[in-house]
Amino acid sequence: MKIGALISGGKDSLFALYLMKQKHNIPCIITIKPLSDESYMFHHPNINLVKAQSKLMKIPYIEKTTKGKKEEELNDLELLIRQAKEKFNIDGICSGAIQSNYQKTRIETLAKKLQLKSFAPLWNKDPLKLLNQMLDNNFEIIITSVAAQGLDADFLGKNLRDILPDLIKLNKKYKIHLAGEGGEFETFVIACPLFKGKKILIKNYKIITEKKQNSARLIIKKWL
Repeated sequence: MKIGALISGGKDSLFALYLMKQKHNIPCIITIKPLSDESYMFHHPNINLVKAQSKLMKIPYIEKTTKGKKEEELNDLELLIRQAKEKFNIDGICSGAIQSNYQKTRIETLAKKLQLKSFAPLWNKDPLKLLNQMLDNNFEIIITSVAAQGLDADFLGKNLRDILPDLIKLNKKYKIHLAGEGGEFETFVIACPLFKGKKILIKNYKIITEKKQNSARLIIKKWL
């Protein structure tokens, strides 16, 4: 089957693509770029780097911006998936949803409307086993956003492999989701088997801290 991959640049969507590519053809990467960090559906930090990931994977890339308003962004996603279907003749789409019914059901509804199949290969997987599976498959993942008790700006830019023991402790203490499914943290993949031996090198970045919201994010400004 020809599957369009919904990609945000983070670990979940990239690992879902990785799993789907083992059995299916992936003719395109589909990315919605929210103009606001208040998006209900879509990853915001460093979304502009997905194009760089797609070049390393040698997979065509299509994108569309959205204002990030609750239902408007679904209309924008529908238009983009429709474009992917017409241009790449896809039979289905895949996403990195793990436990978010909000995300999964809306993507399934859009897929059904467009007569496409919807795949969520990470759905209901044990978070710790899933993270270890990513690391075992040589996914190099950095933290780009934090927004939970126990997580602060010191975690930004750190490799997931190095901080996993800390996340396990925070999960036990504060019940944060180990995979960040509740928005506790967000990630960016700088290397994985899909990149064909290459890696995204971060040359310059900016850290933004929102004290009132108890959150911080790393914005990649320059990369190779």
